Amino acid sequence: MGAAARYVILTMVSLGTVMLDQASKAHIMQTMRLHESIPVIPNFFSLTYIRNPGAAFGILASSSNGFRLLFFGFTSLFALALLGTIFFRLRQDDWVGHLSIAGILGGAIGNLLDRLRYGEVIDFLDFYLQGYHWPAFNVADAAISVGVFFLIFHFAVEKSGQAGPVHEQS
Repeated sequence: MGAAARYVILTMVSLGTVMLDQASKAHIMQTMRLHESIPVIPNFFSLTYIRNPGAAFGILASSSNGFRLLFFGFTSLFALALLGTIFFRLRQDDWVGHLSIAGILGGAIGNLLDRLRYGEVIDFLDFYLQGYHWPAFNVADAAISVGVFFLIFHFAVEKSGQAGPVHEQS
């Protein structure tokens, strides 16, 4: 497969992630009231509409808007540079690595769009067990988490010699 076709597929994965994330958040905002919770699987999973001004798990939620704007702006730029570096250093046939990065990128863009439009991220997937709630999250968060998991696992397998190494392009 040529490089152009590979980039088209990876772009479609990233854009598909952004579109699914944004469409699911728009649906939640249009059909639910803030803090409303609808049980889907009793005592395990609900759709719960919340807004998170902080980072993952509410970190920095109580910080000032200006600080959060600077923090997330610089963090986003750093993450994009890091993802780009990893992406272009991967072998061209490394689909696991490339798809992982495409998912992470799509998720990061989805949450960044929320921050730019609303100043906070829309979360609604609420898993819990006997009163213990995992922090609510969204499609973008899931894409980032799954992408990071597979990327770390993939690099660990490569490091152990079970797959070819990442190569540097000259």
